[in-house]
Amino acid sequence: MKLCHRRLLTLCAPLALAACATATPPAPPEAAVPAAWHAPLPHQGSLQNLSRWWTQLDAPLLVELIDAAQAVSPGVAQARSRIAQARTVQVSGRAALGPSFDAQARAGRGFDLNLGRVASSAQAGLQASWELDLFGANAAAETAAGQRLAGAQALWHEARVSVAAEVAQQTSSLRSCLELLDLAGRDAHSRAETERLSALSERAGFTAPAMAALARASAAQAQARAAQQRMQCDVGFKVLVALTGWQEPALRARFADAPGGPAPDALFALATLPAQVLAQRPDVYQAEREVAAASADLDQAQAQHYPRLALSGSIGAAWQRSAGAAGGLDTWSIGPLTLSLPLFDGGRRAAQTDEARTRYDEAVVLYHARVRQAVSEVEQALVQLASTAERNTSAHTAAEGYRASFAATETRWRAGLTSLVELEEVRRNAIAAENALIALRQERQLAWVALYRAAGGGWNAQDQTMAQPADTPANAAR
Repeated sequence: MKLCHRRLLTLCAPLALAACATATPPAPPEAAVPAAWHAPLPHQGSLQNLSRWWTQLDAPLLVELIDAAQAVSPGVAQARSRIAQARTVQVSGRAALGPSFDAQARAGRGFDLNLGRVASSAQAGLQASWELDLFGANAAAETAAGQRLAGAQALWHEARVSVAAEVAQQTSSLRSCLELLDLAGRDAHSRAETERLSALSERAGFTAPAMAALARASAAQAQARAAQQRMQCDVGFKVLVALTGWQEPALRARFADAPGGPAPDALFALATLPAQVLAQRPDVYQAEREVAAASADLDQAQAQHYPRLALSGSIGAAWQRSAGAAGGLDTWSIGPLTLSLPLFDGGRRAAQTDEARTRYDEAVVLYHARVRQAVSEVEQALVQLASTAERNTSAHTAAEGYRASFAATETRWRAGLTSLVELEEVRRNAIAAENALIALRQERQLAWVALYRAAGGGWNAQDQTMAQPADTPANAAR
């Protein structure tokens, strides 16, 4: 009797030691988030919906372009595929926590040596198995899969935000390019008129040949600048074609029918607390979920050092018929109860645990880096917005002043009261001021788009639904 007790204690000792040696999971990381923004927040920020701010502008074309780009984006499709893969892993991990059942059936006819004659036989059975998750290895795997699924869903939202931001940036850049092209065309026409008048004055003997040559050179330079600007706009159209999948003629026609208006001073409001903004960043949320998943992977790796207990059972029926006689047999069994004790594996489990711990440490470092990057991106966008607001009044004043100066100088030149050299100098200043004004408007629009992207696009961690992009009439017409 004492011998049996000693044997039972010997078998149970590894279980008791393993229960006492279960490692405490690492504490979740805490990222250092500033208490307030160091850059000024945009003034007059309205409370419009950050997630789809472009739908609240008077820009239906931009709405259609973003919807079309999200529908055909390979990045969004890849993110959707990763969600499906993560969900499959989660289902597999959840299934490992419960029992599994397998059915088998077999039938045949042949010579039976026991009966000494030909017989027909059939068998059917059900087998069950269940690994008792004593130390949480399977539960940890299921937890890791669930965390990665949540992270994959967040990255799907980030992919959509990235596509929306890229289309908005390209659309804004193309609008500015078309404005610059119109300015370049008007400048080329003005210089061509100056060249014509200079040529007439030269033939009449009132203008020196050098001044006429200057007018011709200025007109040629303006034509070359307009051609170069037209090339940049053509490239911009082709970039949008690649992003949205639209046909280029239809895209050009829509841009011609829907000219862009002035951008509003403010598009949306931004939370004053950085922590609230970072909570809307899907990439930060995904990095945090990856830390949790890596922690669960570490728990699973540690659980592999401990014993495993599995239970199996079966139930079946057999039937046989020979020479008009038939018989049957029903069977069932519970067991065996299998206990696996890891004794020696050459350091494989220890190496897997070290690898899991290293991945956890890496995930923590990446999470902290993602938080710092998110804060920096928001701060940079705020600085750009503040700078454009500060320069806006000066840029408009300069453009209006140079515009008035050019008009007056051109009138004086036509009256013969000033030289062509002075006229061209004033013209260059006016053109540079107009270009700077257009570039400033584009810079401000791009800063708003950058802030939209840096703020997470209005994503909410509580909403993990995966809504498919709706088809628009423009998509159907592609």
